[in-house]
Amino acid sequence: MERLGTAQGWLTDEVRRLLGEGVPPREIPPIPRALAEVMVTAHEVSPEGHVRIQAAFQKYTDNAVSKTVNLPASATVGDVDETYRLAFQLGCKGITVYRDGCRDHQVITSSCTTREQVAGVSNLRPRARTTAGTTTKYRMGCGTLFVTVNRDDRGLCEVFANLGKAGGCPAQSEATCRAISVALRSGVEPGVLSEQLRGIRCLSTISRRKGGKEIEVLSCPDAIGRAMETALGTVEETTAAPISVCPDCGYPLRREAGCSVCDNCGHSKCG
Repeated sequence: MERLGTAQGWLTDEVRRLLGEGVPPREIPPIPRALAEVMVTAHEVSPEGHVRIQAAFQKYTDNAVSKTVNLPASATVGDVDETYRLAFQLGCKGITVYRDGCRDHQVITSSCTTREQVAGVSNLRPRARTTAGTTTKYRMGCGTLFVTVNRDDRGLCEVFANLGKAGGCPAQSEATCRAISVALRSGVEPGVLSEQLRGIRCLSTISRRKGGKEIEVLSCPDAIGRAMETALGTVEETTAAPISVCPDCGYPLRREAGCSVCDNCGHSKCG
C-alpha cells in the first residue's frame, strides 16, 4: 500500500490518518476502487470466510496449519461455537479465535475505535442526580472498609469507599474509586475493572489475615473489586477442596487459576 500509494499519488496525510483510525480502504475516496476491493483487513473478513480460507490453503500443505479467526467485539459464544464446528466440518487441522478488544493490548488495532472519538466527542456519560446501589462491609488490616457500588439506567456507574475508623490510606482509596467511576461512565466493562483490582495485596491486611479469620480480602482495591463482582452477580465461588497447607501460616491451600492460594495470608505459589 505504501509503495502503490506513493507512486500513484493518492497516499496523502488525510488518507494516512483515516487508515490509522481503522476506516476501511473502500470508504476512502482517494484510494482507487479496484485496489480498495483487494485491500481487505482481517477484521473485514467474515468468520466463515476465515475458516474457508484456511480449509482451502491447507489442502496441499502436509504440515500442521492453524490460523486466527478475527471476531468482532460483538461476537457471542454462539458465534465461536459455529466457527469451530465449521472448521471441524471442513477438516481444518487447527484453528483459534480472537474477539476484538478482549485483551488490553493486541497486535491489530487502530488509533481510534469509534467515529465519535475521531470527532472528539467524549463518551463520558453524566452522573444521574439520583443513583441506587449496595454497600458492603469488609474488615481490613487498618480497620473496616465500607464499599458502595451504585447503578444508573445503563449499569454500574460509580464506586465509593470509606474507612470506618482512622488510619489506612483513604486518599489512595478515593483516587481509585474516582478513576473507576469515570471508567464505568466512559463505557469500560465493569468486569475488566474488577479483574484488574482483584488480587492486589496490602501488607497490613495480609498480616492481620494470619490471626483474623474475619478478614477475607487482600487489600482495599481487592475489596472494591469484590464489591463490584457482587454487584454484577459474578463473584467466583472458592469452595474447592484444599490440596496442601501454606508454608507461611499452615492454613489449607486451594487451587485457583492453576495456582495454590492461601486464603489466610495471601501466599501464592505463582507469586
